[in-house]
Amino acid sequence: MKNLRIIILTGSSGAGKSTALSAFEDTGFYCVDNMPVSLLPSFINLPFNSVTNIDKLAFVMDLRENDFLSKYKSVFELLKKKGYDLKILFFDADQEVLVQRFSQTRRQHPLSNQKEFPFKNSLLYCIKAEQQLLKKLKAEANKIINTSHYNIHELKSIIFDIAKKGKKSNQIRINILSFGFKYGIPHQADIIMDVRFLKNPYFISQLKPLDGKNKHVRKYVLDNQEAQVFLKKYLDLLDYLIPLYEKEGKAYLSIAIGCTGGKHRSVTIARSIHDHISSTGRKIEITHRDIKQSLEE
Repeated sequence: MKNLRIIILTGSSGAGKSTALSAFEDTGFYCVDNMPVSLLPSFINLPFNSVTNIDKLAFVMDLRENDFLSKYKSVFELLKKKGYDLKILFFDADQEVLVQRFSQTRRQHPLSNQKEFPFKNSLLYCIKAEQQLLKKLKAEANKIINTSHYNIHELKSIIFDIAKKGKKSNQIRINILSFGFKYGIPHQADIIMDVRFLKNPYFISQLKPLDGKNKHVRKYVLDNQEAQVFLKKYLDLLDYLIPLYEKEGKAYLSIAIGCTGGKHRSVTIARSIHDHISSTGRKIEITHRDIKQSLEE
């Protein structure tokens, strides 16, 4: 059983532990959320190797368990003394980012219902209190991950590298994002291309209510020389750049394609880029950020 690899995911509420746990599960880890730390030794003694061939475990442990802070140190030290490969990943984020995330999800902070915190209706107070309580654990962590400026794809890419013990794949993970400039530039993007010079289906009454996933919209955008020349040149550029990024060791690449409203042209071009890169066998995802927006272009 000593060959078990154990990852403890802990840190600030709202900092991305659930997303990270999901990524570990995708890489073959057996994952448990909100595992009581006192049960960890008994859980590890279950016959994983002989019955299920499980040799790597990931657990989320945090202040949702009242006794976590008082018991984690002795439990972790015991397992390390027994020879287990136990590592602590601490997830954190800037306070203003955590406030924004809780406001968007409308979830309650885990400390908001605990009697020892008198200002339980203050989200910022709970965030500051939790970070203070976790200060010692943070200092003991093997790795600290601040997720303030990561999107979900970038965070998963980081976790994939950790799951592989730092042995990065030579193949880059790519996300294609369509967006509308009027709703803001995606600052997390590595490459941004403005396609507002292309013919706009918005001004065609039959095409206006449709989006770039529709075959008639795609035909209107792509069935002209300007679009075809642009797409060929841009795909040639990406074909040249992507291997260079891979050679440099970049694990994740975000390519954003923008038009005015993010509904027609950017969606069409993003799909064309996705299909082209996908044909090379690379790992690629596509996201249409503003396709549901209905404001006028």
